[in-house]
Amino acid sequence: MLGSLIEETLGGLRIIKGFNAETYQQERFSRENAGYARTLTRLFRRRDLASPLSEFLGISVVAVLLWFGSRQVFSGHLEAETFITFLYAFYNVLDPAKALTQAFYNIRKGMGAVERVQEILGADLQIEEQASPVRIERFQTSIVFDKVSFQYANADRKALDEVSFEIPHGKIIALVGASGAGKSTVADLLPRFYDPTGGQILIDGTDIKTLKLADLRGLMGIVSQEAVLFNDTVRNNITFGSHNISQEAVEAAARAANAHDFISVMPDGYDTNIGDRGAKLSGGQRQRITIARALLKNPPILLLDEATSALDAASEQLVQTALNHLLQNRTALVIAHRLSTIQHADHIIVLQEGQVVEQGNHETLMKMGNIYPRLVALQSF
Repeated sequence: MLGSLIEETLGGLRIIKGFNAETYQQERFSRENAGYARTLTRLFRRRDLASPLSEFLGISVVAVLLWFGSRQVFSGHLEAETFITFLYAFYNVLDPAKALTQAFYNIRKGMGAVERVQEILGADLQIEEQASPVRIERFQTSIVFDKVSFQYANADRKALDEVSFEIPHGKIIALVGASGAGKSTVADLLPRFYDPTGGQILIDGTDIKTLKLADLRGLMGIVSQEAVLFNDTVRNNITFGSHNISQEAVEAAARAANAHDFISVMPDGYDTNIGDRGAKLSGGQRQRITIARALLKNPPILLLDEATSALDAASEQLVQTALNHLLQNRTALVIAHRLSTIQHADHIIVLQEGQVVEQGNHETLMKMGNIYPRLVALQSF
């Protein structure tokens, strides 16, 4: 808990200062730190008392043995040599006995950590691959959502309710709708981050539950709203998950993603470390690196989850240009927050409360739609 509090405090330093909450956060830390100190004090007190207590008990037993043994020797019931030998043997047992108590303490301390690790490792797998999965090497015809329903655990209502649509090969399908309509849920079901609670998803006529999981996800490239990067070099972030990639291929992907120019002026170029979660880069730069990563993978199916919604206008233009390169000759499922980015999609599906309420291209929906024109009008202000 204390480590988590420190991490969120450092990560949210701007917000803490912006809301003049330094005193509040410091008091939170002081309370947590005091509680942690009390717990450690109790723990160390018990540990440190163990050695003096064992010494006292050992001396007490030796004193009793000396008193009783000397009486036996002086009365002639026990030979002096036998008594001394017995006393020497008992003295040699004291150190191993104390070491045993210390080992018992260490074992108990370690068991607490083991239980927490085992709880994570032993967690039930939500997504399981069948015993003999079907192999799939390429995507050929279409992706079909057939009356797909899904409900999150402990949710009051379904996130998706019998959603049906088709994504033909080579077409760009856009999902739009208000927050909570189920757009991101659709994108999470396709690579089997979750499994539908009803209906089925078919790729080339085969239920994705029967496919080999690695093959299924190998068909897809994902660019999400949050640019997920790692504390590593630019090169390793672009080649993430790929092997034996040449410098020329890395640079080609970066150029197509409009990232080569800013990478070239970095201190070590493609070997520059970008920090934790890409902290040394701007939002637009991080997003362009994720696009370069997707371009390098060259997947037949793309999942774009609001890839430009968190960017300013200048960064959005650069990222959108990179996305246009990425979408060429590919099948794509695009989740759009800014509707201006998906007006040229082949087909637009409007979701509301987990159901498909309208679908068609931009022109058709603007003329005949009800919800879609309102969404466009709201973003025109």
